[in-house]
Amino acid sequence: MAASYELKASARDRVGKGAARTLRREGLLPAVIYGDKKPALPITISMKETTLTLQKGGFLTHIGIVDLDGEKHQVIAKDFQLHPVRDTVLHVDFLRVAKGATLTVDLPVHFLNEEECPGIKKGGVLNIVRHTVEMTVPADNIPEALEIDLLKAQPGDSLHISAVKLPEGCHPTITDRDFTIATIAAPAGVQETDDEAPEEVAEETSE
Repeated sequence: MAASYELKASARDRVGKGAARTLRREGLLPAVIYGDKKPALPITISMKETTLTLQKGGFLTHIGIVDLDGEKHQVIAKDFQLHPVRDTVLHVDFLRVAKGATLTVDLPVHFLNEEECPGIKKGGVLNIVRHTVEMTVPADNIPEALEIDLLKAQPGDSLHISAVKLPEGCHPTITDRDFTIATIAAPAGVQETDDEAPEEVAEETSE
């Protein structure tokens, strides 16, 4: 599986809030590598390089390499903490990725042919219920996004996960129902053509 980024790291022997603040003043970020039934490794990484990698997008869905003092670890970022005011990165959690592993990631949903959608052309509005979908995916073939084609969508239509052509080996973590991802809300004054759509949207948004 090809890595999309590589970050240099050093082992971290200082822990606690005071040590973390000192590291950040030095341009470093506290982070940890965990998983794959191995001990967690506290590390430090470059604040600048990590921020640039994060700004490129896909940080939580791309495989990366953390070079820890010459030993390369294949990882995926599972979480990162941002400063509540300055929005700068404060901490990153990396999960080790073993060969042949499967991962659970939140994939963004992209809508195709929105300008040509007949339901929107007739005055309907695209109502997005889920901007992301939690998926189980192979670590060596993580899709960039899920795609839904709106070329035939009409006013009142509900677009479910079954309408998505899923990449090979990818499955939604929700398996007990054909959940809604988006609807084409009918124009004001037009009777809803799918009587179940409003109820289902309410169910999805309440999760």
